Amino acid sequence: MTDSPAPLADPHLVFDPSDGPKDVVILGSTGSIGTQAIDLVLRNPDRFRVTALSAAGGRVDLLAEQAHRLRVRTVAVARADKAAELREALAARYGAEPLPEVLAGPDAAAEVAASPCHTVLNGITGSIGLAPTLAALEAGRTLALANKESLIVGGPLVKAVAKPGQIIPVDSEHAALFQALAAGTRADVRKLVVTASGGPFRGRTKAELADVTVQDALAHPTWAMGPVITVNSATLVNKGLEVIEAHLLYDIPFDRIEVVVHPQSYVHSMVEFTDGSTLAQATPPDMGGPIAIGLGWPERIPDAAPAFDWSKASAWEFFPLDNDAFPSVNLARHVGELGGTAPAVFNAANEECVEAFLAGRLPFTAVMDTVVRVVEEHGTPSAGTSLTLPDVLEAETWARARARELTSAEARG
Repeated sequence: MTDSPAPLADPHLVFDPSDGPKDVVILGSTGSIGTQAIDLVLRNPDRFRVTALSAAGGRVDLLAEQAHRLRVRTVAVARADKAAELREALAARYGAEPLPEVLAGPDAAAEVAASPCHTVLNGITGSIGLAPTLAALEAGRTLALANKESLIVGGPLVKAVAKPGQIIPVDSEHAALFQALAAGTRADVRKLVVTASGGPFRGRTKAELADVTVQDALAHPTWAMGPVITVNSATLVNKGLEVIEAHLLYDIPFDRIEVVVHPQSYVHSMVEFTDGSTLAQATPPDMGGPIAIGLGWPERIPDAAPAFDWSKASAWEFFPLDNDAFPSVNLARHVGELGGTAPAVFNAANEECVEAFLAGRLPFTAVMDTVVRVVEEHGTPSAGTSLTLPDVLEAETWARARARELTSAEARG
């Protein structure tokens, strides 16, 4: 381990905070991570100052409200056709005051990611977050990364430009590992243990999953998330992606990253050290803590998340993962070990299959069956050492098209 590359996320390597409030750019500001991050900023104006926002464009009024409340310099919207509506919404709030700069189009988020600031929070959902991730890293910004897909699909590209410790993870599991790893050196680490709630179908056999509905899959027992992430939690694809992400962030081999089911979602992940001790990071299920770590590290933000009431009795359970009912984690390990464009194919095919499931065109169990078939048809991926952004985009395009063909055939019966 001592001769291996430095990890992308290292709690021992942090940038010196600048004087005064830390300038922050928030990508995906109207989504779940973005809105919670803005709430944290507004509660801590002495610590943070938001300079720019970006969003897809589906909630223009909210984006304009955020921009006005935060007094940002720049607002970006991915949908160019929403630019005029955004300007109108801003004008309605700013009145005679000067409006912020408005950027629009598919490259707008990457442009603001490279703008002057200390930290970029990438809260975009999906692999479209890759270009902003690369832009922020190339510009030398600290990257608070909630967009796991950009690391999954473009791991070698991200590793090529990121400085050691430049990325601070915002996923609850990886923020937990990040904090626990601060207790020792990489040479002290025996195993990373990633916890999974088990989703709404914990304890069901593969046969018992055949007839589950979209409503069933969206009824997550502990977390309130968007529909795509919630379905990924039901299939445990989300956990498979997190295994790949942990490997890339911390440079730990796949055979030393374990997944355990923890229904209460209190322990967000653990690190087992060579002396036999295990350090766990625990809070009640809430994203406030991980977001605060991403924006504030190495400082901790008071009252960023709720704490446990230790005067009340509670039970914390841990179970082994049922890989037969939920094959997604082992499949993710496989594509992670293949490297190259294989993770991009896995992620893109899954996104298409989840969309088909949510639209009622694909049964729940067919989601992973279809992803497996697309991954197998993809064959040997492009070599990771020579991976380029066009390679990733081409592989994603092929995987999406092939997944759509297969889901259409499934829908026709």
